[in-house]
Amino acid sequence: MSSKTRFLRELFDVAVAAASPSERLPAFLPEAPRGRTVVVGAGKAAASMAQTTEHHWHGALTGLVVTRYGHAAKCRLIEVLEAAHPVPDSTGIEASRRMIELVSPLGKDDLVLALISGGGSSLLTLPAPGISLGDKQEINRALLKSGANITEMNCVRKHLSAIKGGRLAGYCVPARVECLLISDVPGDDPSTIASGPTVPDGSTRFEAIEIIDRYGIEIGPAVRAHLQSEHSETPKPGDPIFDLVRNVVIANAAGSLRQAARLGRERGIETIILGDDLEGEARELGKSHAEQALALHRESSAPRLILSGGETTVTVTGRGRGGRNVEYLLGLAIALDGAEGIYAIAADTDGIDGTEDNAGAVITPTTLARALGLGLDARAYIDDNDAYGFFDQLGDLVTTGPTLTNVNDFRAILIQA
Repeated sequence: MSSKTRFLRELFDVAVAAASPSERLPAFLPEAPRGRTVVVGAGKAAASMAQTTEHHWHGALTGLVVTRYGHAAKCRLIEVLEAAHPVPDSTGIEASRRMIELVSPLGKDDLVLALISGGGSSLLTLPAPGISLGDKQEINRALLKSGANITEMNCVRKHLSAIKGGRLAGYCVPARVECLLISDVPGDDPSTIASGPTVPDGSTRFEAIEIIDRYGIEIGPAVRAHLQSEHSETPKPGDPIFDLVRNVVIANAAGSLRQAARLGRERGIETIILGDDLEGEARELGKSHAEQALALHRESSAPRLILSGGETTVTVTGRGRGGRNVEYLLGLAIALDGAEGIYAIAADTDGIDGTEDNAGAVITPTTLARALGLGLDARAYIDDNDAYGFFDQLGDLVTTGPTLTNVNDFRAILIQA
C-alpha cells in the first residue's frame, strides 16, 4: 500500500470514528423517567447504540433492538436480534412484533428510548394486514435494482408497513418517546431514516403508487388494493400521537466529512467538501468527479483533497457483483484514464458496500494499466455491474467488516504528485 492510499484509508477511518455511537450517543441520552424505560431500536448501528446506552444509563433498563446479521454487539440488559438486510426476513417480523408488545402497555410516566439508524427499513419489518413477507421481499428486490433513490424506496416501504412511517409512535402512547438517530440519508430527514418509525410522514399512498408504476415494479392485486385504501395512509404532521415524541439526529455524514477535512488540512492539503448529500447514478457521479479532479490538477500543482458523502444509486442491468461505491470508483477510473497524481477511495461507513463483504475500494493512476495487464476490460465490467469483480482481481477492495455505525458513503479524491 502506497503512502497515498494509506492516507485515503486513514481519512475513511476518521470519518467512521466520527459517527461511532460510543462517541456520539452519551451526550444525547435523556434523564431517566419516574417510571420504566424500554429501549427499542433498528438499524446497522442499533446494537452498538444499545451497548453504549447500557454503559451510560443510570437506572433500570430493558428492551430489544434488531440489527443486520454480523452487526451484533454484546449487551446485558437489552436483547439483540439479527435479521436480514437489505431484503427482509421473518426475524425482522418477529422483532417488530415483540417491540410493539414491549411498548404497548406503557403509561404516561414511562419512557421509550428508540435507537434508530440506517438499515432499519429492512430490519424493522411488519407487513400491513393482507400483505405477505413474500410481497415485501419481492418489492424490496425490485426497488433495489430499479435506480429509485432512498426517499422513493422508503415512501413505498412506509405505506406497506404496520410499524414504519410513524406508526411505532402510535403504539407507544401515552409514554414519552425519545428517538436518537444516526442518519444515513441525504439531508438527514428523520422521516426517511429507517423509514421514520417515530416520525410524522409527509408522503402519501398516491406517491407510493406513482413510484411503483414509474419504475415498472410489478405488484400483486392485494398490494395494489392496500395502497389504494385509506388504511395504508401513514400518520401525518399534527397527529396527536407525536405530542410526546422527540426525534434527534446525533450523527451524520456532515460530521464525518468535517473530521476527515480537518485531518486533510492538518496535513497541509487544501480540502474541498462537495456536499454530504450527493445522489444520482454512481458511475455518472464518478465521471463528474473525474472532470472536477482533472480541472483542479491542471489548475495547480498544489495538493488538493475532494470529499463528498451521500447515497448514489445503481440501476442494475448486468449480472455482476456490484455495490454503489465500487461502481462509482470504476466510473471515476475510466474517466480519469490513468491521469497521473490522482488517487481515490469510496466506501460505505457501515463496512458493507451493498450486499458484498467489502466496504468499497481504492483507485490509483495505475488502476487501468494493471487491469489491462490482467486482461480486464474496465468498460465491460462496469457494463455488467461487476465493479466488485474488477477490484477484487486487482486486490484493491477495502474490507473492514461491520463498523457498527452508518452515515452512508464516504468518498475522497487526493490530487497529489
